[in-house]
Formats: sequence, structure tokens, C-alpha cells
Amino acid sequence: MASRLDALKQHSLVVADTGDLNAIRRYRPQDATTNPSLILKAFELPDYQPLIERELAALPAQGDKQERAARAVDHLAVAMGSEIAGVVPGRVSTEVAARLSFDTQASIRKAHELIELYAQRGIGRDRVLIKLASTWEGIRAAEVLEKEGINCNLTLLFSDAQAQACFDAGVFLVSPFVGRVTDWYKQATGQDFAPEHDPGVQFVRGVCQRVSQGGYDTVVMGASFRTADQVLALAGCPRLTISPALLEELAAEHGEVTPAVSLPDPQSSRPAPLDEPGFRWEHNQDAMANDKLAEGIRRFDEDQSRLEQRIADRL
Repeated sequence: MASRLDALKQHSLVVADTGDLNAIRRYRPQDATTNPSLILKAFELPDYQPLIERELAALPAQGDKQERAARAVDHLAVAMGSEIAGVVPGRVSTEVAARLSFDTQASIRKAHELIELYAQRGIGRDRVLIKLASTWEGIRAAEVLEKEGINCNLTLLFSDAQAQACFDAGVFLVSPFVGRVTDWYKQATGQDFAPEHDPGVQFVRGVCQRVSQGGYDTVVMGASFRTADQVLALAGCPRLTISPALLEELAAEHGEVTPAVSLPDPQSSRPAPLDEPGFRWEHNQDAMANDKLAEGIRRFDEDQSRLEQRIADRL
């Protein structure tokens, strides 16, 4: 009998939520996602040390050590992404710094820089997804980039308002979070949740239904899983990005996987696009989404700052 991981791949495209090349080779995902937190972990991996030394040695000497370290993060992210692109058949998601989450123009410029760095390594934009936080400003940056043929992955997505604004903007892919949604409700209520009643699972199912009903082209990719049960409860979601620990757990189990996400037929009409006041009001009405978006941006920026400091120390 096939493993649960192989069975899951019959219903959802599996993406590796890691920068660990060995794990990616082992579980053969279609795509891979990275972020500053994952790059910080990869910074410790022995296999990446020659690449890190090579990239730091080649870094231009302009600016002080902190400025060079900030530039080095982008170079390292692209260097690691290029290595990953040599292993996966699909795309690599590479993140715009979280500190730019409220600056549309700076996010667009950073995306252009990342795409150019990939091009210098022979990796075309068709192999890359630019990751942006699902703020109003991040979504507006994605709208511009999509029109330029640069596809985007909108991350830190916790509310229906964020999802709808991404659909309206023609974003290629959204990453609604599962585990962080559930974390908030567990802390707020003191309850544990069975998979069928898991708030994070229900949220992502709702995003899948909304995109299908509206006939939008945006791909939904469930993210931020805490347990294998959460993953299996979203079988049938178009894409699922899964950590190596959960990939290993699913690969070790054997059994069938039944689709758990229903994708209704498109309806004859779509809701009116959200304007900025409407987006901000609807998102504001969701206390969980407000808390987790702000927290997620802070955490990514903290990891980016730690990574920059580690690089500065090595420089």
C-alpha cells in the first residue's frame, strides 16, 4: 500500500516548506517555499557552508558591514533558491523583506532586484514566486508585478478580506495559514480541536470554496501546519506546503487519503472588488487576523535581523 504522502499527492500538489536540500531530494515535492526563518535554519546546515562562504566572498564591498549584510541576505536567498530550483521541477518562493510590508513601491523594487539576481544565475521568472505579506500595500505590489509577468505568493494570509483582495488583484498564489490560526483560537478558548472542527482547517477550506465559486485563477496553498491530521484534513486543496518533519511522518504512514476539500462550481457573479477602506474595515473586524498578521510580520523581520547579524559577524 502506498504511503500517505504518495496518496496525498494524488489530490494536492505537495510543496516543501524548507530550504534543506536533502529533505527536498528525499520527498520530491513539486515546489519549495523559503522565508527568512527557513534561511536562518539553513544557515546552520553543513551542506550550505561552501555556498555561504562563496556568496559572502563575492559580495561587493560598498557600504558598512550592516549594509553589506542586508544585501547578502538577498544574494543568499537567491543562491539557495537557485540550488533548490535545480532539484524541484516547479517553482521556488523567495520572500521580500517583511520590513517592506507597508511600502508598495519598495516591495516592487525589491521584487525586481530578486528577479534580476535569479536571471544572473540562469533562473527565469517562470521558476520563481515572489513572496509578499498580504497587507494592502503588499497586495497592490503583487497586482503590479503580476501585470509585468512576475508571479507572486501572498503569505501571512489570515482573513477573508485578505483572500478576496488577492483574488481581485489577480495574484497567482495565496498561502492561507492553518496552524497559526488554530494557535490563536486554542489560546483564546483553551480548547483543542479535532481536525474537522479545527479553525485553521475550516478557514483554508473557506478560501478554497471562495476562489472556486468566484472562478478566480488564484491558486490556494495551505501553509503553516502543526500536525499531519491538519494536512490530511485539507487533502484536495490545490497545493499544500509542508515541513520536513510532517513530510517524514506522512511518508512513514501507509493508507488511503480521501479528498476533504470541496470545490464548488463557479457562480454567475462575483462580489464587488474590495477598495482600501472596505479591505481595512473587514480585516479589522477579525481580531485573530489582525493579531496574527502583525505578529507574523514582526517574527519574519526578527529572523531577517538575526540573519543579517549572523552574516555581519562572518563578514
